Amino acid sequence: MELLLKKNVDREGYARNYLLPKGLATTVSPANLKLIEKEKIRMELQLKEEMERLQGVLEKISAASCTIRAKANEEGRLFGSVTAVHIADALAKEGYPVDKETVILDSPIKVCGEFDVTIALNLELQTKCKVVVIKEEMDQPEKA
Repeated sequence: MELLLKKNVDREGYARNYLLPKGLATTVSPANLKLIEKEKIRMELQLKEEMERLQGVLEKISAASCTIRAKANEEGRLFGSVTAVHIADALAKEGYPVDKETVILDSPIKVCGEFDVTIALNLELQTKCKVVVIKEEMDQPEKA
């Protein structure tokens, strides 16, 4: 039996029990070949539009910078660390909604300073965003 897969499938075989009932494949026929070709063209156009949209978002993010305030000691070492979640939240507050999964950090930031952080919207589209970690000013008790 020859089949045309409509979607990428991780499983091999199982045509009658799995692929056909789930709508993941169809039998080979001239009409189905035309339908699959039209669907392929539609998906490529949709993918191209999505890539253009993401490219615009990426350009905005590359020009952005965010400042994160964190508690730190006198030498600038943080009490804790700044993670991808903190950076994603800070960018969202600046008007650049990104998911924590798109923020690429080799390791959490543990010192105050300026960092270039990679934002990867997908495997092909990546950029750097400036993140500044500054010491949070703690209230000093007044001396009497």
